[in-house]
Amino acid sequence: MITTDILIIGAGPTGLFTIFEAGLLKLKCHLIDALPQPGGQCSEIYPKKPIYDIPAYPEILAGDLTDKLIEQTKQFEPGFTLGERANTIEKQEDGTFIVTTNKGTKHQAPVVAIAGGLGSFEPRKPPIPNIADFEDKGVEYIIRDPELYRDKKVVISGGGDSALDWAIFLSDVASEVTLIHRRNEFRGALDSVDRVQELKNLGKINLITPAEVKGILGKEHVTGVAVEKKGEAPFIIDTDHFIPLFGLSPKLGPIADWGLEIEKNAIKVNNALDYQTNIPGIFAIGDVNTYPGKLKLILCGFHEATLMCQSAYKIIHPNKKYVMKYTTVGGVEGFDGTKKEAPKAVVKAIQ
Repeated sequence: MITTDILIIGAGPTGLFTIFEAGLLKLKCHLIDALPQPGGQCSEIYPKKPIYDIPAYPEILAGDLTDKLIEQTKQFEPGFTLGERANTIEKQEDGTFIVTTNKGTKHQAPVVAIAGGLGSFEPRKPPIPNIADFEDKGVEYIIRDPELYRDKKVVISGGGDSALDWAIFLSDVASEVTLIHRRNEFRGALDSVDRVQELKNLGKINLITPAEVKGILGKEHVTGVAVEKKGEAPFIIDTDHFIPLFGLSPKLGPIADWGLEIEKNAIKVNNALDYQTNIPGIFAIGDVNTYPGKLKLILCGFHEATLMCQSAYKIIHPNKKYVMKYTTVGGVEGFDGTKKEAPKAVVKAIQ
């Protein structure tokens, strides 16, 4: 049995930052994640994707952000159960929770923080009859390594932030980038839309709207896509890669059966105080939760984690009074001014 103060389900950016905030309160954390390494989607799906809304970083790659968050947690020596999925949760008579993974590993804690991001997910695929034949043969739904597209012709389809951001990024990598969207209007950030238009005017991005990719050409690998643009005859675009970025279809997985209040595939929380769920002692932070005015941003997850830890402290130490201090006053420990040397090991994987 693994015991800890706060059991965090999900080792993405929000879960990792929770370690730091809990550490300032001298609370120990242990994290469970189905992926084989910390970082969540930032490490597994788009480590090379630039992120623009992290304070003090005009731009930082998702993988680099994860590395820095892990570095920040070193001093607090968190525990990790990686490559295992949180399967069941049981509340004990003493008020603690026991969470068991799909491999039978048991964890006990008085506080559980669900930071599972979007949960388990699958890419939304466009309705193109032969698209499955070209998966991993020039059709990719997720960009993991931009170098795969170095000096290649790339067609991106989609109208959200991911499609816009990758079109911008790959304009300096690929030999040719074409962005296709079925509408003239985009759903992404206005700055990104303006940047795409600027790159179009410079001849670095081919922008085709309103249009849709209706077919894929090739034998062993993609060689082109068939495009239908409104009011025009269908035409072919030669390409080495077709990347439809229509988002992910998230699923909560076993968490959906834990008796939590669910709304639109997200966990409802009380955002007026501490992001606690309908079950006292269980919190949900980051993209996995929902409340009025919710924004699915890493920045918001950091804020939610900070407030959650304050309430967790009161649950774990009901008879202690915590006085908030700034980390700049007493050092990173935040209490007596002492600092301990960071351990050499970043993570402790529990097999």
